[in-house]
Order: sequence, then structure tokens, then C-alpha cells
Amino acid sequence: MQTTERAHGLILRTRPLTETSLIVNWLTPEFGRISTVAKGARRTKSPFRGKLDLFYEADFSFQRSRRSELHTLREVVLRETNAALRTELGYLQQASYCATLIEQTTETQTPLPEIYALFRGFVHTLPKQPPKPRMIFAFELKLLEILGLAPDVGESKLSPEARTLVGSLIATDWEDLMALRATAAQANAIKQFLHGFLIYHLGRIPKGREAAVGLNV
Repeated sequence: MQTTERAHGLILRTRPLTETSLIVNWLTPEFGRISTVAKGARRTKSPFRGKLDLFYEADFSFQRSRRSELHTLREVVLRETNAALRTELGYLQQASYCATLIEQTTETQTPLPEIYALFRGFVHTLPKQPPKPRMIFAFELKLLEILGLAPDVGESKLSPEARTLVGSLIATDWEDLMALRATAAQANAIKQFLHGFLIYHLGRIPKGREAAVGLNV
């Protein structure tokens, strides 16, 4: 008999499976990235109606599949819609890029408590100020550190001021990040430095980075 498992997570992505069902990709601390099918979720009277959208945070239960990595979603208790992300296109672009970066750098069904906490802090803090590229640089650097890939800026061509800023972006909590100051030249140098670093370690730049960082300093 298949057992029902429970988790808490954020929705990274949704897409239609059939005319009535959705595939929902979650990021959870205990199971990492998992995919579920919400049968009948697109029906008007579905119990999932209004509970499954990008960056929604919820408690949910699912029945694990024995044949694939697509499990059956059973119940969703919505905890937070992160509605403020929908007030500005820049917020959605930045959150979507970070979700894509997580998908590109992690394995499915592997516990990711640090990465879950990182992304949750990011989406909660993001709409508290205008969207800035420093949020993306900070997320990239913090994620790379968790993955054991933190760049050695001492060997880079960055200026001493930009190197100091990189260290601050890694060490500073989300809430205090906007207190950091950077010139346009420093921001552009860090952008290009991380662009090259991500290509070297990941093979390609995750989709959406240019839109996510192509904002005012």
C-alpha cells in the first residue's frame, strides 16, 4: 500500500499536463525539488483551485510514484501567496531567474534545507524595495557558496572595492542588503565576473539572467 508523505514548500514552476491537470514543481527543505501532478486542478470546482501558482508557499501531501519522479498531489494548505511579487514585473523576473538557477544547479529529490531557506528569504525580501541587480548578485554568490563553488575574487580582475562588495553580498543578510552601496562601474564589473564564472562552472547561463539584472543599480 502506498503511503502519503507530507512536506512544506515553495512552487518553482507549474505547467499544464492535460486539459484538467497541472504539473507542479516544488522546492522543499526535506525532499529538495520534487514534481507532483495535481489531477483536476484546472477544473473550476477543484479543491486545488487558487492554491497552485508561482512562488506560493504551502503545506502539501503527496503519494509517491513507484515508476517515475512525478508524484500524485493529494492536499494543499496554502500558507503564503507572496502576492507582492506580482506588483512589479522586475520582481517576477528576478524570482523566476533564481528558480531556474536552482533547477540548473541541483538534483531532484535530494534534501536542500539551506537552498530552500535561501530562496524563501529571497522571495520574502525581494518586494520590500525596488528590484535591483544586487539582489541577483547576492543570490548567485550565496547559492554558489552553499554549493561549494564560491569564487576566489583574489585572483580576479575586479577592483579592490568590487572585491569587498562581493564579500559583503555573500555575508550580508537579505534584510540589510539594500544598505550596501555600489557604483554603476562596480555593479557592471560584478555582473560580468559572475557571468563568466557561471558559464565556466555550469556550462551555460540560466535563462532569464539578462532580464533579471538589466535593472538600475
